[in-house]
Amino acid sequence: MANRKLIRPTLSDLREQEQSKYARNQRKRLPPEQTSAEEYYYLKQMANKTPMVVRLTDGEEIHGVIEWYDKKCIKINRETEPNLLIPKAVIKYIYKANEVKDLEENEISIFASDARK
Repeated sequence: MANRKLIRPTLSDLREQEQSKYARNQRKRLPPEQTSAEEYYYLKQMANKTPMVVRLTDGEEIHGVIEWYDKKCIKINRETEPNLLIPKAVIKYIYKANEVKDLEENEISIFASDARK
């Protein structure tokens, strides 16, 4: 049989590995400030020129097409009224204008079927 040499890490190597593991656990990565979901949504709506409704925190609704967006605001183009640059801080939510029509049609059909009964 051939002589085999046993290779063992030294004690100092083991201590360094333990310290580096401990240091890695100490530093956790922060989640990204922004996911790409918002960016993707805005780009898709801008490319399709989808009519949107922006509901503000005070209850006002603004109808138009998103032309441009930034980290802090969006620009809405409107046909009959002036274009607006709206800070995102005052936006409650945004939805597609045709979603309301679909919802209203469903509600009307539900009410009509209830009335027949």
